[in-house]
Order: sequence, then structure tokens, then C-alpha cells
Amino acid sequence: MISVSKLLCGLDAESDGLRYDAAEDSKKPQITDERQQRPVVVWNTTKRCNLYCEHCYAAADDEGAPNELSTAEGKALIDDLAEYGVPVLLFSGGEPMVREDLPELIEYAADSGVRPVLSTNGTLLTRENARELKEAGLKYAGVSVDGLPERNDRIRGQDGAFDAAVRGIEACLDVGLKTGLRYTITEHNVADLAGVVDLLADVGVDRFCFYHLDYGGRGADIADIDLSSEATREAVTDLCDLTREYHAAGEEIETLLVGNYADAGYLVEYADREMGTDRARLIRRYLERNGGDPTGERVADVDPVGNVHLTQFWQGYALGNVRDRSFGAIWSDESNPLLAALRSREEHLTGRCADCAYQGICRGGSRLRALSTHGDPFAPDPKCYLRTDEREGREAMSRIRAGSSAD
Repeated sequence: MISVSKLLCGLDAESDGLRYDAAEDSKKPQITDERQQRPVVVWNTTKRCNLYCEHCYAAADDEGAPNELSTAEGKALIDDLAEYGVPVLLFSGGEPMVREDLPELIEYAADSGVRPVLSTNGTLLTRENARELKEAGLKYAGVSVDGLPERNDRIRGQDGAFDAAVRGIEACLDVGLKTGLRYTITEHNVADLAGVVDLLADVGVDRFCFYHLDYGGRGADIADIDLSSEATREAVTDLCDLTREYHAAGEEIETLLVGNYADAGYLVEYADREMGTDRARLIRRYLERNGGDPTGERVADVDPVGNVHLTQFWQGYALGNVRDRSFGAIWSDESNPLLAALRSREEHLTGRCADCAYQGICRGGSRLRALSTHGDPFAPDPKCYLRTDEREGREAMSRIRAGSSAD
């Protein structure tokens, strides 16, 4: 994740230590005081979902996967993650709210010292179960909304899904549970982006996570409706402008970009153009600490039956299963050639990614998109929207380097 509000507006967040090793700069209580050493883990607790979203990376449907992890196995997984030092466990799906033992598992994670957070479509949230989840120790609920009512409901495959999700958001806010938006941007909904932010900001939401489409699950089936490079650039520019406008008006909304580390390079370019080279230089330093695309390093996934994946989006490749070996043993085993190569990807990147001026803060972007598009996990990410002069360091980077040498 890249925090637009942190980088452009200096907004403090509880993840500053985790993401930027900048806990001492923040006035907010921190998830951790140090940049993460172990991955954030997404646990797809079930494949079952009450909706059928066109971009679902887990290809969820109305039936769970055979032999999903039981309550006891889930607790064993949590023990394993706690022992390994995982800072955050994201309960996801399918739709995790369909699991009757979700409050029990969240409480177990909280008691084990692993921060529990939730990814949900929001339609099953009520004031009663939101309060139960908060009392169990849930720290945050990310609710997926993918447009204003008509577009959202079409994307999510159910009439009334938008209204139900907003009711779920309001239920969380009513009981004091921190809640944010999760929004996957495609041609089908990019026109609604600002409208959704305005509407949900009025509801009381102050955290907005915007995801680029990754080509996993059903997302791979709709790659043809992904934004073009120019449209992506325009959408990210609009989000940057919108964030600054809200902050100028005194509204401290937190905005984040997820899933395309070309955003890192572009934010440096944007800041240099709109805010000056000193700000761009500071942003680059934060992004160097952040470390670029986290696949295989700072994010991991466990699917409903216990398979461990490189990210939640890369469901087609498993490193092992927690029923056979501990998560820590699987994640530490660099005898797996793909895992080892991803952790030294700078040696393997090809094409324009190999000599990009922003490789140090991007690290090649999505290796899954590269694999899906080119059949090679180290080919260029097709979603890079930086211009040639930017990738070659002839714009903001030339000024940043000149300033650094002068210092």
C-alpha cells in the first residue's frame, strides 16, 4: 500500500511505523514501532460468498471449498502466525462474515498478539454483529464498494448491494469500529471514483483504499476492461488532487493506492511538478523505506484449505500447505525457486523494468500481471504508466539527484 495522504499531505497514520519506519514522526499510536520484518497475512477463511463480483481474485461463489480449515485448524494457524511474528492478520474470503466462528477466531488472534482486521463486502454487517466483532478485538473493517449504486450492483452481481454495504459501514461507525472503503478501479467504475469518496466521506468514512486490478481469479478474465496507461495516470492524478483538496478543506481523509507500484514513481513525479523538488525528495525517501512491491516478502496469503500463496491475488501457485508444515517453515524455505527469485527480483527483471530509474521504490510492480500477460513473471508489468522520460530519470529524478549531490 502507498499512502497518498501521508506522502502528499503529511497525514499521520497508525501504520507509519509498519510501512515507512516512521513511527517517531507520527502522533498516532502505532501498529508497530518498526518497519515490518514479517509479512502481513491474508487468510481467505472461506470461498463462500453471498455476492458474485466480476473481479474477485478468489473466484468465490455460493459454496465453500471442500475441506476448509476448521475452527481448531484456524486457531492453530493463528498460533503459528503469532509465533512467527506476523503483525497483522486480514480475515478475508469469499465473504468471511458467513463463517459463524469469525468472532471466536478474531478474539483468538487478538489474544495471541496478532492484529485482526477484516475485508468484507459489508452487506451482512449489522450493528449487533459489528459490535460483537469490535468486542472480540477487531481493529478495522475494510468494506468493498465499487461505484455508485447502479455500477456497484452490476459489478457485484446483486441489486441492492450498494445500499446494504453502506448500511454495513454505518453499523460499524455507529459502534466505533474503524472502517474504510476498498475500491477496485476498472473502466466499468472509474467515473464514479470521486462521487463515492464524496458520498462516503459524508457518511463518516475517512479511509479510502483504491486497488488496481490484478490478474488473478476472475480478475484475469476481465483484463480487457483494465484501464489504459493514460486512463490510469488520469485516475491517479485525480485521486492525488482530490486528497489534497480534502486536506486543504480541513478534512483528514486517508487515501491509499494498492497493487501497482508504478504509483510510487508517479507520486514522486507528481510532487515534483505540483509541490516542488524538496517534497518529491522526501516522498522518495519514504518510498525507499516502504520497499516497493511486497509480493513474496511483506505480504502472504493462506487460502481456505491452508495453501500458502505469494499474495492473495496469486491463488494459482502454492508454496505449501499449513496442514503439512508451519507457515513459518513454508515462508522461510527459499529452496522454492520462484520465492527465492522474487526476493532477489532485481537480478531477474527484464525490459523497461530492468533499468528503470524508479526500480528501487517499485521493484517491477506486479509479477502476477507480468506472468498473466507475457508468460514470464519477470517481464515488465503491463500496468506501468510512467512515460519513457520518467523511467529514464530525465524529469523529477534528475532534479532530486542534483539536489542530493549538492547537499
